[in-house]
Amino acid sequence: MMALRERALVSLRSVPSLPRHVRIQYDPVRQAFAVLSPEKIFWPNEISLDILRRCDGRSSVGHIIADLAAEYDAEQEAVAADVIAFLQEWSDKLLVKL
Repeated sequence: MMALRERALVSLRSVPSLPRHVRIQYDPVRQAFAVLSPEKIFWPNEISLDILRRCDGRSSVGHIIADLAAEYDAEQEAVAADVIAFLQEWSDKLLVKL
């Protein structure tokens, strides 16, 4: 029998990182960055890529949100909702560790 994995929930204190099986790589043919995972390739947009690059295992979600809000000159509340939703979706797909 297979045990179910408990769902990790994103919080402002979470410190996300990319698992060993996930990496970001530049594709010179498409001139775009890809996120590679076993048997899957994702083509993130620029903002998604900015979030993923900050998933270094040292920065908290709160710090990532503040960083992105400053970089994009946006309100932290709006950035927070998008970043948390994005990280939760990627965590659910096992593409980001919390």
